[in-house]
Amino acid sequence: MMDSKVHTIALANDHAGTEYKLRIAEMLRREGYEVLDFGTGSTDSTDYPDHIHPAAQAVESGRAQRGIILCGSGNGAAMTANKHQGIRAALCWSRELTELARKHNDANVLSLPARFISLYQALEYVRVFLETEFEGGRHKRRIDKIPIR
Repeated sequence: MMDSKVHTIALANDHAGTEYKLRIAEMLRREGYEVLDFGTGSTDSTDYPDHIHPAAQAVESGRAQRGIILCGSGNGAAMTANKHQGIRAALCWSRELTELARKHNDANVLSLPARFISLYQALEYVRVFLETEFEGGRHKRRIDKIPIR
């Protein structure tokens, strides 16, 4: 298992992210994670908020420790997830962005742009997302200022 504190991952996608999501789910299950799959399992056109909101709610409630969401650009998925107060979704299209999203921003949801990265990259970024620890320190102070009170 990549991160011993993370046991359950919420997955969600629209039609553009189906293939990658299914492969990510396979990898996670092989690694020993419980996967909560909020769909879709089809390539038929669907509205990403219908799938992203339930995944974000699972992370926000603590039912899942992390989330991985996908759509064509990754933007709509990230925007939707970030409407939830307890979510810090990061749109990542490189290893470095993914690592910094965890180290500096304590991202708890990874948003992937399925139409702009390869499957190999998607799987690599998921591994980085789950292996990288939050650094805390000065970054914790900044994270604490994100929620609107």
